[in-house]
Amino acid sequence: MSNKYFLLKPQTVLGLIAGSMIIGSQQSAAEEKKSYTRPPVSSFSSQMSDALTGSGKYEKPVWNLHDTLKLPDWLSLSVEQRTRYENMDGRFNAGGKGGDQQIATQIDVFMEARFNKWRVGGEFLDARQWGSDAGSVLNNTHVNTADMLQGYIAWADQNAFYSGLGAEVIAGRQTLNIGSRRLVARNAFRNTINAFDGLRVRVTNYDNWQVNAFVTMPINRYPTSAADLLNNVQDFDKADGHTWFSGVFLEGFNLVGKMNGELYLYHLDEGDSPTIATRNRRYFTPGLRFFLKPAKGQFDFQVESIGQFGTVKASTTSNVTWSHTAWYQHLDAGYTFDIPWSPRFSAEYDYASGDKNPNDTKDQRFDSLYGGRRFEYAPTGIYGAFSRGNLNTPGYRLSVSPLPNVQAGLAHRFYWLAQSRDAWVGSNLQNKNGTSGDFIGHQLELTTRWDVNSSLNLETGWTHLFKGEFARSTLAGTAASPTPNVQDVDYFFVQSMLRF
Repeated sequence: MSNKYFLLKPQTVLGLIAGSMIIGSQQSAAEEKKSYTRPPVSSFSSQMSDALTGSGKYEKPVWNLHDTLKLPDWLSLSVEQRTRYENMDGRFNAGGKGGDQQIATQIDVFMEARFNKWRVGGEFLDARQWGSDAGSVLNNTHVNTADMLQGYIAWADQNAFYSGLGAEVIAGRQTLNIGSRRLVARNAFRNTINAFDGLRVRVTNYDNWQVNAFVTMPINRYPTSAADLLNNVQDFDKADGHTWFSGVFLEGFNLVGKMNGELYLYHLDEGDSPTIATRNRRYFTPGLRFFLKPAKGQFDFQVESIGQFGTVKASTTSNVTWSHTAWYQHLDAGYTFDIPWSPRFSAEYDYASGDKNPNDTKDQRFDSLYGGRRFEYAPTGIYGAFSRGNLNTPGYRLSVSPLPNVQAGLAHRFYWLAQSRDAWVGSNLQNKNGTSGDFIGHQLELTTRWDVNSSLNLETGWTHLFKGEFARSTLAGTAASPTPNVQDVDYFFVQSMLRF
């Protein structure tokens, strides 16, 4: 795809912000302290308050509709608008040639009314793309035009039945953001957001433990055809009733010192809808996580181990069912220096199992379900080269805060296939003979974020993928790209988020 309509060069913008580099990881902040100048990175979060603790993580925007319209205290209303320009030079995906670009826009409107212990809320999301063409990689992670993201009724009691426990029940359409967000997340960077119809129950003993349990039907986003998405066609999303996603999630606080722990089990029972064929994934996914949050002058760490087992069809059109057994491991350790700029350095490692033999009847590639990935593997959008499947990746990152409202840093990761005969999941490239090796390459990421005030933040970043043996030698297997794509990939973005 030609870049002739977009003359903005990554090098030009990066030159203006030289010396200001950031990792966009939500987990890298040294402190969780509430700050007027640090709004959230994703929509709707700026207005969210915890019904059981009675507080919000962020202060309300300095420019806000609630005060301007003189709304009553029982009513919340917010509008958030995000615009992001993305440019990619080079391709990593099968059949991709040249470059690509996109302007992704997102308008989010949230309203909630509160009556004693009851809440009724709704959220409208309009996510569109501009500037793509027939050569772009376009799917419904980029476009979801004019649809209801949430619509729920909730009840919460900070001292349920005088037990000393807090309890909350939410019924209806809702988003889920649980634990490390590796398996269940409200998408932050991606232009569209996962939603679910169902019931969620939460019980907390505040400083000791908390349990989340849910039974939901994932929402299918429509339309799905590239032609409709290219033209921003509107089609209402819906749950088809053939797929169920449920789970139980237990958190323990301050188990040893300030160390927290999590124990969970998710279940996915997937079925075909009248319009969408699936692989009928029927997975149980148990997991365990221990972590110590970053703090100045202290070491921190995180360990998460996840198993996965069940059955899956060989393809969306096959009637053959395979057994499924997979696993995932995450490790990281860091230190935050108690000096100006509060630099934090961390080393990290991820392993997501792959399929050992593509010719047998066993599937061993890990599936990350409805998780987020931007905070570990660089931006998604039109990039999104890596996901948690058939991956073996160590790396390190450095983050600094030269000003209270500026965050900057660097991330560097190395990527190997966990199994050389399985696919590079983010690209759909595969050599079933394993003769292309297993080294995909290494990736350097620089990003920066400036929180102008609590209503406006600006962010920009650059990612370079240095292709390794596998990425350079594996054939795309299409008539449009009969030879390997050896060009490295440069991805650049700049975005603004405005909140009212």
